[in-house]
Amino acid sequence: MQEQAHYRPKKFAVIGAGPVGCIVAAFLSRGGYEVTLCDVQSSLLEAAMEPGINLSGTDNFLARVARTTTRIDDLAKTPPDVVIVTVKATALPIITSALEAFIDEGRYVVSWQNGIDTELVLAERLGKKQVMRAVVNYGCILEGPAKVKMVFHHRPHYLQELDPGSKEAALGICHVLTECGLDTHHTNQIRNMVWSKTVNNSCMNAVCAVTGKTMFEVINDPIVSVLVDSLLKEGVKVARANELMLGPDYYLDCLDYIKDAGQHKPSMLQDIEANRQTEIDYINGKIIEYGERAGVQTPYNMTLRSLVKALEN
Repeated sequence: MQEQAHYRPKKFAVIGAGPVGCIVAAFLSRGGYEVTLCDVQSSLLEAAMEPGINLSGTDNFLARVARTTTRIDDLAKTPPDVVIVTVKATALPIITSALEAFIDEGRYVVSWQNGIDTELVLAERLGKKQVMRAVVNYGCILEGPAKVKMVFHHRPHYLQELDPGSKEAALGICHVLTECGLDTHHTNQIRNMVWSKTVNNSCMNAVCAVTGKTMFEVINDPIVSVLVDSLLKEGVKVARANELMLGPDYYLDCLDYIKDAGQHKPSMLQDIEANRQTEIDYINGKIIEYGERAGVQTPYNMTLRSLVKALEN
C-alpha cells in the first residue's frame, strides 16, 4: 500500500516530445494537470495541442497539453512544480544547465529515462534534494508528431528521491501519476531496479541496433541469441561484483522476459535508423565502466559498444 503525502504538484513540464515524453504528458493532461511539452524540434510540438497527443495500442486516448515550447528557458516565466526529463541521456548536460535557472527549493526534476546514473548527471548541477529517478516499464514507437503506439505497458512504474528529505514530494508525485493512470510506486530500491532494467536492455538493445532485427527476430535466431545470453551473463556478473541486488532468479527471469519479446524495435535501433545518437554510453558503456571499477572483464559489452558507436558515426 502506498504511503500518503500532503505534497500535490499541479504544474508539470515534460522535456522531450518523443514517444516516452508524449506518453507521460498525455496521461498527466488527461488527468487534469497543467502540462507544458518542451522539445527543440518544433515539428513535434504543434500536434500536441491540436488535435492533441494520440495514444494507441495498450492505451488508447487523445489528450491536449496546455502549452508547448522549444526553449527550456521559457519554463522559467511560470516555473512548473515538477519537470520530467524524457530525452536521451546524451542531452543531459545542456538540459541541466538550462534547468539551473529555476529549479530551486520546492521544485523537482525526475529522470524518466533509460540508462545508469542519469539522475547523478542532473544532481551534479541541481543538487540531490531536487532530483528523483524513475524506472519506466512501457515500450513505444513514435508514428508521427504527437502520435504514439504503445507496444506494451507493464504497470507499475517506480520512483525514488535521491535525498531522504524529498520523500514527501516523491510520494506526492507518485500519487499524481497513479491517479492519472501511470501507476507509479515509491521505492527505496531504485538503484537496483535501474540496474535490473539496464542489464536487460544491454543484452537486447545493442544487438538489435547492430543487426537491424526486432527483439523477436534476435531471440529466435539460434546464433544471435547466444550473443544475447553472453551479454546478459556479463551484465549480471558486473552488477553483483558492485554489490547491486538483482535477485536470486534474475538471470532466469530475464530469459523468460526476453523470450516473450514481440516484433518490437527497441529505442536504440530506432535511433540508428533515424541517424540519431544512441544511449549506448549510459547502457553498455556504464556496464563497462562499473566492470573496470570491480575488476571484471567486459569483452562482449566492449565489442557491442564499439559497433554501435561505429554505426552512429
